[in-house]
Amino acid sequence: MSELTVRAEKLDAVDELAVKRAEFVLDAASDHAADAAGIYLDGNSLGALPAVVPGRVEDVVRRQWGELRIRSWEESGWWTAPERIGDRIAPLVGAAPGQVVVGDSTSVNVFKALVGAVRMAGDGRDELLVDATTFPTDGYIAESAARMTGRTLRPVTPAEVPGALGDRTAAVLLNHVDYRTGRLHDLPTLTAAVHEAGALAVWDLCHSAGALPVGLDEHGVDLAVGCTYKYLNGGPGAPAYLYVRRELQDRFDSPLPGWNSHAEPFGMRSGYEPASGAPRGRVGTPDILSMLALEAALEVWDGVPVEAVRAKSLALTDFFLECVAEYVPEGRVECLTPVAHAERGSQIALRCDDAGEVMKRLIERGVVGDFRAPDVLRFGFTPLYVGFADVERAARVLARTLG
Repeated sequence: MSELTVRAEKLDAVDELAVKRAEFVLDAASDHAADAAGIYLDGNSLGALPAVVPGRVEDVVRRQWGELRIRSWEESGWWTAPERIGDRIAPLVGAAPGQVVVGDSTSVNVFKALVGAVRMAGDGRDELLVDATTFPTDGYIAESAARMTGRTLRPVTPAEVPGALGDRTAAVLLNHVDYRTGRLHDLPTLTAAVHEAGALAVWDLCHSAGALPVGLDEHGVDLAVGCTYKYLNGGPGAPAYLYVRRELQDRFDSPLPGWNSHAEPFGMRSGYEPASGAPRGRVGTPDILSMLALEAALEVWDGVPVEAVRAKSLALTDFFLECVAEYVPEGRVECLTPVAHAERGSQIALRCDDAGEVMKRLIERGVVGDFRAPDVLRFGFTPLYVGFADVERAARVLARTLG
């Protein structure tokens, strides 16, 4: 047994979050070096299934829908689900209640947030800045929002944002964590710079919420969006969320006004009057089945401080890098993720010439990560169910696969 294997066992033995693993549906891991079954390192794409979800969804389908039917909008709390579940997500992103609403996809919420920000910025500001390294959809949405609002779109890297800001800037759309490399961007400093220029800051939290503290309220973020199927384990296609800072809610003019965001939704009036507070971000009828699956999934966070998750995330990624350095032949992979804790999310991205084929072989051997073209192996570390023994075994299998 290697020194790293022994250390992994000792680290798992004192891990305060290790008990959470039992709350997820996972394959049983093997203790054999040649078998890494059950090592799931792709929670940054799709989180594992919380064990409580299937039973809860069955109740929603069979009893709430099957027996109560339309009565469930009131008796089962369907109507208030978007705000209620938003308030469960709020502590995970550092927001007080009443500022997060759940519903629609991340793309739709990016559109709502960005156009809403432009409208609040006023006519005198005619330029949008967008993270040039962003996930493609954010870029597509930003380009469309710019065309629709008559603004000019200017792609810049997060590092270039402070120098690109000016009195023409209406809003800035940034990713908290880069989806390819796992680089964590400086949300407090960049938000402050955006505000100093008189613009609004819109943040995409898809790769940070549930993995590290965000501090939306503390740092004065204006608007934020995020998905719930990664570190929040909400399930494939789970609804996203929209955060609008309380001080801005009365000014938030959604480009997608729907009957669900009307001040009097059942008044059926032809004129639109927006609701107050978080419901202003709603559009149409909530997607109840996936939304209530998400609500059940969020129960795994009961009693879990985000700070503890962050501490374990950094420890896991540190240990993985140490194991890779020990086991993988020098020069075979290149780490793209920053080593500095202040610049690292909860994933490790390794550059490898034959990355696509390597990842296929890793998955065949029981280590599930993912591949990003053209040459990136991406491994996500979800502290609620990934342990140190998983990390050590994954590095050993990686070394053998690359061998």
